[in-house]
Amino acid sequence: MDKAIEIRELHKHFGAVRAVDGVDLTVAGGEIYGLLGPNGAGKTTTIRVLLGYLNARAGSAQVLGGSARDPGIRRRIGYLPGDLRIDPRATVGGLLKWYARLRGGVDPDYVTRLCQRLELDTEREFRELSKGNRQKVGVVQAVMHRPDVLVLDEPTSGLDPLKQREVLQIVSGFRDSGAAVLFSSHLIFEVEEIADRVGILRSGRLVVEDTVAGLQELTNQQSMHIRFAADIAPDAFADLPAVTEAHVRGNTADLVIDADLPSVLRRLSDLGAVHLSSDPLVLDDIFYTVYDGGREAQP
Repeated sequence: MDKAIEIRELHKHFGAVRAVDGVDLTVAGGEIYGLLGPNGAGKTTTIRVLLGYLNARAGSAQVLGGSARDPGIRRRIGYLPGDLRIDPRATVGGLLKWYARLRGGVDPDYVTRLCQRLELDTEREFRELSKGNRQKVGVVQAVMHRPDVLVLDEPTSGLDPLKQREVLQIVSGFRDSGAAVLFSSHLIFEVEEIADRVGILRSGRLVVEDTVAGLQELTNQQSMHIRFAADIAPDAFADLPAVTEAHVRGNTADLVIDADLPSVLRRLSDLGAVHLSSDPLVLDDIFYTVYDGGREAQP
C-alpha cells in the first residue's frame, strides 16, 4: 500500500502540554520510516495514538486504511512498546505460546528460528531476564506472526551491539518483504543505517522529514580533519567565509565547510597540510543542528 500508515494533522495534548502538535506522516508498504527525537519529543505518544491506545485531540491516524482498533486490522500489525510489561512469573516459551494463540496461531518453526537467532532462552521466567533479554521477547512477539505493518518503539533498547544489529537486520527483512515499518529511536546510527525516510520530532512537531541523503543535502556541508607538518595558528581560517567551524589543536584542525572548496584547499597547501580526510555531515550533525539551532522544516 502507498499509505499503510497515514497520520494527518494529529494533535494530542495533556493539559497545557502539546505532546503531539500537528504531525503529518505516511509510511508505504516496503518502507522503513525512522522517527527520531530525544525523550519527550512526542514519539511514543504519536505511536500510541496511531495504535488506538490514546484518543487524539484532533486529526486522524490510520493503519491499512482503517483504525488499529479494528480486530481485522489489529492482527496484521506487529507492535513493540517502549516499556514491555508482562507477568513476571511466566516463562519465555509460555509467553510466546500465549501470543501465538492470541493471534490465531503462528509458524512454530519460525518462532524457534527467531529465538535461536537472538539467543533467547525460552525456559527462563520473564522476571529472571535482563533488560536486553526482555527486549528480545518483545521483538519476537512483535514479528512472530509476520505482520504487514510493524510499529516499534525503541526496538534495540537494552541490547548489546551484536544483537542491535541482528534486530535491525530482522526489521530490514520485513521491509524487503513488503511490510511497512514505523520505528522510533533516539539512536541516530540505527535510523541512519536502515531507514528509507527520517522524521525528526521536536516538542511534538515534525520539524524535518526527508531521506538520509536528502537531509545531508540540506546543508551542503562537509567535515574535514587535517594534519599539518607543524603547529598552526588557532585563527588560521578565521578570514575564510567558506569555513563555518574551525577547531585547531597544535598541528591538527577539524573544519566544517559549506562553499568555495578551492579557497580552503589553497589555504591548507599554504599551511603545509600533510594529511586530509573528509566526510559529508551525517544525520547526527543535522539532528543536533535542529535541536541546538531550532531550525524548522524546509518547505
